[in-house]
Amino acid sequence: MAGKKSAEPSPESIARANRQRLAAEEGARARADVEQKAIAVRMNMERLRALREAREAEEARTHVALPVAAKKKRKAVLPG
Repeated sequence: MAGKKSAEPSPESIARANRQRLAAEEGARARADVEQKAIAVRMNMERLRALREAREAEEARTHVALPVAAKKKRKAVLPG
């Protein structure tokens, strides 16, 4: 005959079930934490990209507004 089965779970099976439940809860919290951090990183990247693009646009406007200075010719220095 196979081992006897009782309607009441053993202490080992209760402990195992508790460990599995805790591991599942911790895993869910860890996944949520990782997702929140990823969202924060993406938002920060978007903010920095917008700042960079605004700075580059301002530099382009400033560069276009400045008059182009003529380059001065250098006199050739002859040896001797």
